[in-house]
Amino acid sequence: MTAQPHDFVPGETPLPEKNLRAIRAALTIPQDREAFDAGLKAVLDEVRVSLDLGALNAFVHRWWISACDSVRDPEGRRQMHERAAHVLAGGPRSEGKPWREILAARGIDA
Repeated sequence: MTAQPHDFVPGETPLPEKNLRAIRAALTIPQDREAFDAGLKAVLDEVRVSLDLGALNAFVHRWWISACDSVRDPEGRRQMHERAAHVLAGGPRSEGKPWREILAARGIDA
């Protein structure tokens, strides 16, 4: 018997490594790559000034989660960006529940 990571599922696309190059490569949606590039520039500027790698570590972790989502559900990521663009353009949300209600149902106090 061999040990496998707890989230390994045979036949499923493996998750990206938790480094900047692998994360960016896993981002299949152009809006994600653009946001990643802009955010990386900003966080590196912040690190240069503060000399604190905490901001970079948080950036890597946040984008690794998005990269994992992109690998597992690229169509869902595309639809998320479409819905966000629609809402930002002033269109109504397609789901009728307010965010506070959704978060409250999940036990999150907003």
